[in-house]
Amino acid sequence: MKDEPRSHPFRDSVEDIAATKRIPDTPQTRAPAYRLAFADRDFMTRDELRPVRLQLELLKPQLIMDERGIESTIVMFGGARIPAPEHRDTARTKTLADLSHYYDEARRFARIMTERSLETYGREGVICTGGGPGVMEAGNRGADEAGGQSIGLNIVLPHEQAPNAYVTPDLSFNFHYFAIRKMHFLMRAKAVCVFPGGFGTLDEMFESLTLIQTGRMKPIPFLLFGRDWWERVVNWSLLAEAGVISPEDLSLFAMVETAEEAVSVIDGWVVPDK
Repeated sequence: MKDEPRSHPFRDSVEDIAATKRIPDTPQTRAPAYRLAFADRDFMTRDELRPVRLQLELLKPQLIMDERGIESTIVMFGGARIPAPEHRDTARTKTLADLSHYYDEARRFARIMTERSLETYGREGVICTGGGPGVMEAGNRGADEAGGQSIGLNIVLPHEQAPNAYVTPDLSFNFHYFAIRKMHFLMRAKAVCVFPGGFGTLDEMFESLTLIQTGRMKPIPFLLFGRDWWERVVNWSLLAEAGVISPEDLSLFAMVETAEEAVSVIDGWVVPDK
């Protein structure tokens, strides 16, 4: 039986960080140059260290999800401002209030998919959202109601934002770099569901579709909730008619209205011929 979990015989970094707190206080030991590089916040936040920080943001969630045994996710994008139906009276506009039923659809969809995920002991099909309010909260809430885990990929924004209360605490991540956050949304995704939303939702939707369109990502079920919304926000047929996309690009996604319809599309998914 091992006394320590380490696989190597070397003194580890945690021990050395602790040791630096017990050294004599001298001009030399107080100097910034003397700090251990990996424990020096001023050093780690220098512009020149950006490549290292990018790597760390990619690696930390990756290691944690690997340790949790998460193999695939169901990604849910959607507006942070869409209220739960019981709070529709607090919506800033009538349109947002009317969109509140998609909160319920997101919640029910996440609950159904999490019930399936539990059949694999939470390894497959784990709900993954941006960790914020609105549709994101609905996704994490549905997973929680099903008794399963869910992921929240939060990001530091100029205004105060905290993860919603339904994200599994051990799977609640925070990012500085949008690019790395987007990678984690898609690295394990076996389906993407997009609900009505604003700039952030549109950005996530079009970047994901572009990756599939250009062959940089394998095709997966890609669902847009709310035909009326999406056909009013984006003139899909005009894009094809103008030739800026190919007509077959319109088959990269399906439009659905309900949680059950979305589940049916996922269940009937057939990988397109190359």
